[in-house]
Amino acid sequence: METATKPFNLLDISDFGSRSLIDILAIIILVGFIYYPKYKNKDFIFTFVLFNIINFMICYLLGAAKIKIGFAFGLFAIFSIIRYRTIMVSIKDMGYFFVCVALGMLNSLATVTDGFVILISCNLIILILTYFLERLNFMNNENYKEIVYDNVQLIKPANREDLIKDLNERTGLDIHKVDVISINYLKDTVLLKAYYYAKESENTILNTSDDD
Repeated sequence: METATKPFNLLDISDFGSRSLIDILAIIILVGFIYYPKYKNKDFIFTFVLFNIINFMICYLLGAAKIKIGFAFGLFAIFSIIRYRTIMVSIKDMGYFFVCVALGMLNSLATVTDGFVILISCNLIILILTYFLERLNFMNNENYKEIVYDNVQLIKPANREDLIKDLNERTGLDIHKVDVISINYLKDTVLLKAYYYAKESENTILNTSDDD
């Protein structure tokens, strides 16, 4: 008994071409018109596009078996443990990475019975939501900086207002809260965590001491 094989017909080519076009347009809009104008990082564009396209092709070619849901979540779980060891990757960059992976899976595995209307709508919803979330300029992020401070006399609770005023003058930041992390009486310095509001996340260590 011979095993029947499904011929690769024009319908398959049309389906692959349509899905590929939707995916390519979606990734171009996401990376070229939403991500790059703000972050100007060409290296991440290379990564985002390649991961999306390769993920799309893998899912499309292997998703014909009756394991689509399990296959998709398994592949997503594999990508979820990926980390870039040589550089620091922000949470927002990782968010873009997962959107690129998800778009590839969505466009390759989604069942289409309505002429791609729902699939295109899902892509548009993801892109529009990403665009507006990226540009929520009315929301501030509470950042902090760890500061090595050289005036231990001002860390007393009674002098907290003077401490914040001195930190604002030295750093140029609008600091509204300060926590004492540790005190070094040998060097006469104290490690502070100073909180302030800003548009982006930027947590670093500043040294206000005159010591090297």
